[in-house]
Amino acid sequence: MVSMANSCFQLLLFLPLFLMFVSLEASRFSSNSSNSKPSCIEIERKALVEFKKGLTDPSGLLSSWVGNDCCTWMGIGCSNQTGNVVALELGNLGDCYDKKIGYAPATNSSCLGGEVSSSLLNLKYLNYLDLSMNDFQGITIPNFLGSLEKLSYLDLSYASFGGMIPPHLGNLSNLHHLDLFALSSWVSNLNWLVGLSSLRYLNLGYVNLTLASTNWLQALNMLPSLSELRLQNCELHSLPHSVPNINFTSLSVLDLSDNNFNSSIPQWLFNISSLLDLYLSLSYMKAPISDIQWGNLCNLRTLDLFGNQINGDISELIRGLVECSNSSLEELSLGSNQVSGQLPDYSLAHLQNLRNLLLSNNLISGPIPASIGRLSKLEILHLSFNQMNGSIPDSVGKLANLNVLALYNNYWEGALSQNHLQGLTKLLSFTISSSNNSLIFNMSHEWVPPFSLTEIAIRNCQLGPIFPAWLSNQKLLVDITLADAAISDTIPYWLWELSPQIYWLDLSYNRIHGMLPNSLVFLSAFLVDLSFNRLEGSLLFWPDASNLLLASNLFSGSIPMTISQMMPSLEVLDLSGNFLNGSIPLSIGKMKRLEMLYLSNNHFSGRIHDQWRDLPNLEIIDLSKNNLHGEIPGSICSLPSLSWLKLSSNNLSGEVSFALQKCKGLTMLDLGENRFYGNIPKYIGQSFSSLLELRIRDNMFSGNIPAQLCSLAHLHILDLALNNLSGSIPSCLGKLGALNSMISYSPHQLSLSDAIYQQMEMELVVKGRQLIYTFTLELVNIIDLSSNNLQGEIPELITNLSTLGTLNLSHNRLTGKIPEKIGGLQRLETLDLSCNHLSGPIPSTMSSMTSLNNLNLSFNNLSGPIPSGNQFETFIDPSIYEGNPELCGPPLSTKCLMPNDRDADANQHAKAHKDEDENEDENENENENDNLGFYLGMALGFVVGFWAVCGSLMLKKSWRYTYFGCVDKMKDWLFVVVMVNLNRLRRRMMGAEHN
Repeated sequence: MVSMANSCFQLLLFLPLFLMFVSLEASRFSSNSSNSKPSCIEIERKALVEFKKGLTDPSGLLSSWVGNDCCTWMGIGCSNQTGNVVALELGNLGDCYDKKIGYAPATNSSCLGGEVSSSLLNLKYLNYLDLSMNDFQGITIPNFLGSLEKLSYLDLSYASFGGMIPPHLGNLSNLHHLDLFALSSWVSNLNWLVGLSSLRYLNLGYVNLTLASTNWLQALNMLPSLSELRLQNCELHSLPHSVPNINFTSLSVLDLSDNNFNSSIPQWLFNISSLLDLYLSLSYMKAPISDIQWGNLCNLRTLDLFGNQINGDISELIRGLVECSNSSLEELSLGSNQVSGQLPDYSLAHLQNLRNLLLSNNLISGPIPASIGRLSKLEILHLSFNQMNGSIPDSVGKLANLNVLALYNNYWEGALSQNHLQGLTKLLSFTISSSNNSLIFNMSHEWVPPFSLTEIAIRNCQLGPIFPAWLSNQKLLVDITLADAAISDTIPYWLWELSPQIYWLDLSYNRIHGMLPNSLVFLSAFLVDLSFNRLEGSLLFWPDASNLLLASNLFSGSIPMTISQMMPSLEVLDLSGNFLNGSIPLSIGKMKRLEMLYLSNNHFSGRIHDQWRDLPNLEIIDLSKNNLHGEIPGSICSLPSLSWLKLSSNNLSGEVSFALQKCKGLTMLDLGENRFYGNIPKYIGQSFSSLLELRIRDNMFSGNIPAQLCSLAHLHILDLALNNLSGSIPSCLGKLGALNSMISYSPHQLSLSDAIYQQMEMELVVKGRQLIYTFTLELVNIIDLSSNNLQGEIPELITNLSTLGTLNLSHNRLTGKIPEKIGGLQRLETLDLSCNHLSGPIPSTMSSMTSLNNLNLSFNNLSGPIPSGNQFETFIDPSIYEGNPELCGPPLSTKCLMPNDRDADANQHAKAHKDEDENEDENENENENDNLGFYLGMALGFVVGFWAVCGSLMLKKSWRYTYFGCVDKMKDWLFVVVMVNLNRLRRRMMGAEHN
């Protein structure tokens, strides 16, 4: 025992020395290992060299792939123990792929491409392969990748592979991460995913899964280890409403956005208790908020339901989200739905972790609750495009972490002072507008904001009359919108200084005056909108501006002939509504990026030039309301993108039988108020299949209305008024499809960028007035054939146009009756049939046309009583019925006879007729007696007169001599007078000859 004790004691003394020795040896071994890292294995080096040969590398990104040690090459990872190549990281080299534009730019030479060599199979230990963000130009993913047994990470996203995704990838049983996002690829089914039993991350975004749409969920449900599943924009059409057994016990991220499910949100989604982020945006989901049971989603950080058809009360949804005592929700996105109600004051304050609250484009009303100030972590508050009202609470100023405050397009009122913004030290973007123009900015002139904005947008508010001084210290601004803000000032110097960095400048709809300073230099501007002000002088152009809008000012002079050189990047040019003159420069035809050209309402003259062939992107041409003459140049219709052509109110002439034949992509054609003649071309109906609006009023077109127009399925405005058209109205107009379907319209969904398209307008005669339509043009449904020489009856098929709003057939020669079924035009607001030859009664069905508010039936041959009830109670102006002598009833003074009145009138008429006959007999007898007395008196008078004169001359001789002596003297006097006058006349004639 003693010996054993001694041995143990010696061992204890030796042990520290032994451990120190082991430690020193381990340290030396470790040092030697780091200094002698295993070099590349030759067979793998050759495989990499062969792989490089198949690639295209225009910028030399793989220039380091030389020498014997491949482990030192860029993008190559080797094992520290064995030297085997385990990682090939060639993704995102040179930032080839631009996520902003969604594809690899053609001008970028940093993209790898070419072929993926099968030599990679010699990399037996490869477990990490990243070829993302390159450009393989649509080649298919190689099948052999499914044979890389060790592979655990595969990323081919943004690499421009195409074709079918090979099912061989299902052999990669060790794969944890598979990213095939943004490939132009498709799959026949997803059954191959079953072999990926270790998969934790799967991204098939933008891969076409149409063929797998029916069983995609069953296949994915076999992956119990899956924690992140992204299927964005995969063209899925089926989302099962119930699933017997969900195996997604580890799923934390689910992205099904941008699909077309067109169904309600299934409840099983809200039973996945592990979910942290749920993305269902733009997937045509339908659900009342009251039907959604939030269940076990107490760990949810992100809920994205943007762009669906969710409806119901927003307060109910927020109450459901705060049921968990410690709500973890960080982002709530419900924008562009149909959510209504008011934001709740109490329950909203419980979302203490909320960073992003995105509720734009809904029907939310009421004020911003004061409790908003308690959301101290809030970074983005987006309430734009709703129906909210009231004043902005001061508590908004407590959101110290706020970066974005978006309150655009609501009904705010009251005053906004510096107290509302004083605490927003991190604010970068501030946008606000009031649709009722009732919000007043009340900042002191000396106030210096604590923030540095990059974007400000104030519209429809009382910001002026001078430019706000508090903006002068915002030196980082790149986006500025101060539109319709009651500013009556000149452009301040601080704005001149910012102009080189400005990307977006919108000062439209103010009363800004003066001349544009030459010091305004826009080096990177996308939009410069100074329209609807009082600026004057000559035009200024900025070479780098993409969209220049100077409409409705006082600019004068002409457009420079070298405009294409002055503004080579121009996409939109709007100079309408000024005092510009001269001709339209030929160089406009060289502006290859031009998309929209508005030159209307100026004093341009001359012919429209014929140099339009080199404008591949031009969509809109508006040259209306000028003094242009001549014919339409043929090259206009050589524009492949042309959709809007507006040439109205000029002095253009000629036939259009061939000029427009190639304009097959037109959606709007306006040739009104010119001098075009000839027949309406049939090819308009045959070839212009996309035409929405056709306006050729006030010209000299003749002939029949071509029946081919009835083939225009999208036509909703047909204005052929004030021409010389003849023949009958084609009955097939009653089959125009666009006038039988409703178009939904939500004015609150207009975006800030709609300023670019504000001049897409059309002037139409509605309710007897000429109105200008812009944003709501798509809702206007009109047929106007007035003031022509049309004959025949009104086709009964026209009564099928259930969404027609205006029908004007006045001032023609139409006959027959008003169709009895005209009451079927339930959305008709204006009906004008005046100045025709229509007959018969006014159909009683018209009393059911509850939308009708403008009616004119004057100067026809209508008869019978005017219908009563409903809308006819409002038509109290008798002039709308005048010129129809047989019409009766209110509002006319002519009363309609009742049946009893008619019998009495008939008896009275018969009695009067009998009395008249008796009076006529008596009068005839009296007339016969009077005639006999007249003739007897005349004979007696002749006899008495004759013998009184002639008898006295025969009986008394002295009277006889005296009488005939007077006759002789009278004869002699007349002879002398005649002869004297004849001699005088003869002497005058002779004197005239001598002279």
